[in-house]
Amino acid sequence: MNSPRAWERPTAPLTSRVAFAAAHVVADPLGENRPGAPAVVDWDHTLAFRRHLWSYGLGVAEAMDTAQRGMGLDWAATQELIRRSAAEARSAGGRIAAGAGTDQLTGAVSGLDEVAAAYEEQLAVVEDAGAQVILMASRQLAAVAAGPDDYRKVYDRLLAQASAPVILHWLGPMFDPALAGYWGAGDVGVAADHVVSLIADNAAKVDGIKVSLLDASFEEALRPRLPDGVRLYTGDDYNYPELIRGSSDALLGIFAAIAPAASAALQALDRGDLSAYDDAFAPTVPLARQVFGEPTYYYKAGIAFLAWLSGLQPGFVMVGGLQSARSLPHLVRTFELADTAGLFPDPPLAAARFSSLLSAYGVV
Repeated sequence: MNSPRAWERPTAPLTSRVAFAAAHVVADPLGENRPGAPAVVDWDHTLAFRRHLWSYGLGVAEAMDTAQRGMGLDWAATQELIRRSAAEARSAGGRIAAGAGTDQLTGAVSGLDEVAAAYEEQLAVVEDAGAQVILMASRQLAAVAAGPDDYRKVYDRLLAQASAPVILHWLGPMFDPALAGYWGAGDVGVAADHVVSLIADNAAKVDGIKVSLLDASFEEALRPRLPDGVRLYTGDDYNYPELIRGSSDALLGIFAAIAPAASAALQALDRGDLSAYDDAFAPTVPLARQVFGEPTYYYKAGIAFLAWLSGLQPGFVMVGGLQSARSLPHLVRTFELADTAGLFPDPPLAAARFSSLLSAYGVV
């Protein structure tokens, strides 16, 4: 095992970029957390993990796909998660935004009005909790929309109601195959034209857009097309160092796993020390590409795995039983790369926990 790096917590707010870590949920190991069952959450460790992120100066993006929206976290648990985390954010003085989507619709959807009403229900929950709204990409909207005009009808309606600027959410099919063709076009260039038009017409209600397409050149081309004051939040867990350096803000699942390194890099950026910025981020990129390897939507297992090895939760268990989503060889490589990056705060603990997993698999 390598020695952990000495990651310094910030003594003042990060200023050069707005940075959110999309946080996972910690499952209750004694809960009936099997596929298809309602989520049973370990609230104490879930909220402690958010305090861990805030302690490094990062905002928390709550109830996003990292928290297993549509992959084990049901709407009842999601509402409680948003309320509890927003209250914790007020207590800790941390920044929080939370996802409003349509995943309470579990059957066939009748049309756009039903989708919009579902969004409105979740929008109200997030605003009532006191969190910034992230309008999540919707599987249900993607299923019923006939073209870009249908997306405009729904988003124009929602943005008109929002009480404060929201973050839009563009999640590519590598993260969720049901979102292919989002914004009403299969070609991402054409889709970009549609979303830029939406933002331009509603600029006062849009704080920014999170783009998770794993295409750095596309993101770099999109950034200058946004109206002044509208942020591009990179969701590119492969190319984040170069994109953040190039002026993208950040809303990233990998930041939940590399919070100390991400904080160190952003502190260096605040000081104008690009050498230290690169030094902090560079060892994390191979780890991020491993965690988000295909099938990318199972990356949540890697986030929970690393939290367990780091002593941030008591067991490697996930809602929906999703800890089974990655193979042992995949987890072995994840362990190696996190150790190389110096991310384990207690290497003997990480080694002992990983050894216990190997024993459970019958390897040693």
